[in-house]
Amino acid sequence: MTADTATDVFETHRPVLLGVAYRMLGRVADAEDVVQDAWLRWSAADRSEVREPRAYLVRVTTRLALDRLRRIKERGEAYVGPWLPEPYVTHFGDTVPDTAERAVLADSVSLAVLVVLESLSPLERAVFVLREAFGFPYAEIAAMLERAESAVRQLGARARKHVDERRPRYDVDPAQRRELTERFLAAATDGDFDGLMALLAPDVRLVGDSGGRAKAPLRVLESADKVGRFVAGVAETGVPDLSVRFLELNGGPAVLVLSGGKPDSVFQLDVVDGLVQAVYIIRNPDKLRSLAA
Repeated sequence: MTADTATDVFETHRPVLLGVAYRMLGRVADAEDVVQDAWLRWSAADRSEVREPRAYLVRVTTRLALDRLRRIKERGEAYVGPWLPEPYVTHFGDTVPDTAERAVLADSVSLAVLVVLESLSPLERAVFVLREAFGFPYAEIAAMLERAESAVRQLGARARKHVDERRPRYDVDPAQRRELTERFLAAATDGDFDGLMALLAPDVRLVGDSGGRAKAPLRVLESADKVGRFVAGVAETGVPDLSVRFLELNGGPAVLVLSGGKPDSVFQLDVVDGLVQAVYIIRNPDKLRSLAA
């Protein structure tokens, strides 16, 4: 395999590798660093011995992500306020034509699921990501992690049970979420409290992630009244030189709010039965850097 061919092979699999690393870490910059390290391993490897480049590259990426995740957890750094993953631009497009597969990928990268994955052990998270998001057989995952297949199956069952018990229910229809997002944005921009209340489920939750670096609730807000009043109050304060942009983030429609052309915040909604069940707001500037372009 020539150097040019090796580069082409790696670039072909880069989206999958980045997807694995991001789901493992919940951080775009860390995921990109892991994929870059995987490239260095790949470029230095004896590729004549590699029969299945995709499996080889996923194995290397998974192990590197595991090492980084363990280091992060060992540091045990305190986070100010609620934590949300760094927003991740997803453009499945024609690369995932199958509707069912697209739904699985979108769900596995959603903010709600990634928050739950944070509570798994690193190995449980690796097995869950490889099995549930990318459909690798247990035998192949066992080889990647150098664990017995029976142990990997147990890890997978434990992770699946944990996620199923804690993941919020939401509708995945992107057209409905986009329509409700547009109506929510219009009501929020106008400070229309009654209009907001008509869109919010009675037990709606608002999760704001600022990391202590910007203004956002330091606790999760619960109930339509509290969420509606908070959003309407933000509209009264206003954002200087406001502009907005719709993006597909973490498998669903989201809004990027800009102030003077620079990212100020991101918000995304979870929808159940035609009502907003959860509002996620990310204002930590460190988590918005990748959206600056």
